Amino acid sequence: MTEPVRLAKRLAQMLACSRREAEQYIEGGWVRVDGVVVEEPQFRVLAQTIELDPDASLLALAPVTLLLHKPDGYEAGLDAGPARPATPAAQLLLAANQFKDDRSGIRPLRKHFSAQTLATPLATLASGLVVFTQDWRVARKLSEDASVMEHEVIVEVTGALAPEGLQRLNRIEHGFTFDGVLLPPAKVSWQNETRLRFALKGERPGQIAYMCESVGLSVQAMKRLRVGRVPMSSLPTGQWRYLLPHERF
Repeated sequence: MTEPVRLAKRLAQMLACSRREAEQYIEGGWVRVDGVVVEEPQFRVLAQTIELDPDASLLALAPVTLLLHKPDGYEAGLDAGPARPATPAAQLLLAANQFKDDRSGIRPLRKHFSAQTLATPLATLASGLVVFTQDWRVARKLSEDASVMEHEVIVEVTGALAPEGLQRLNRIEHGFTFDGVLLPPAKVSWQNETRLRFALKGERPGQIAYMCESVGLSVQAMKRLRVGRVPMSSLPTGQWRYLLPHERF
C-alpha cells in the first residue's frame, strides 16, 4: 500500500521544482487538494487531486497590517497580568473574524496571522481600534511618532463636572502634569450628557482617567475610534480588516 507523502514533496514532483519552491506555492495559498486550498506544506496526501492556481507566484508574501476592533476585557499590551488575567486580543486574529465588508481584496492566509506585532497597546478594560502589523515601516511609524500622533477616544463618564472643568480638560487656562510630564493640549467636547470625545496626542496609560478624575468625573468605559488618520469606522466588535493600500497613519 502506498504511504501518504507531504504535499510539498508531491507538488515538487509534479512541477519539477525544488521542495522550497513547492512550499512557497503552498504557503502562498496557491495550491488546492481536491478543490480545497491547503496552506500546510506538511499536509499528507495520497491519491487526491492536486492543482496549482494559474496565477500562482513565487514572489515573497507582502507583510500585512491588521486593524482590530478589540472588545473590552481582552488584553492588548497594557495592565494585564496574574492579578488581572485576560484573553490576548491577538487570539481574535482568525480568518473567521474578518470583516465581511473588507475592501482590501487580499486573500486571507495563515501566514498573515503569524509574526504580528502589537503596534498600538490599549488597556484591557477599554475597547476600540488596535493595530497589529508585520510591516516594520508601519511599526516604526507608530512607535517613532507615538508622542505626536493623535488618538480619538470616546469616554463614558459619571459624576458632576467641576466648574470650568471642560476648559481645563482643553487646557485653556491650566494644563495637566501626569507622571511628572506636562501633557500636550487635548481637544475635549461633550457628545451627550454622559459621553466625552477626547482627541489627544501622545496618550499615556491612565492619562484619560486621571484627567477626568481631576475635574470630578469617573470613567466608566473607553473606546478608541481613530489612530492618526486611520479610523475604525464601521468595523464590528471582535472583527478585523486589512489596512488598505491608500491608508496612512
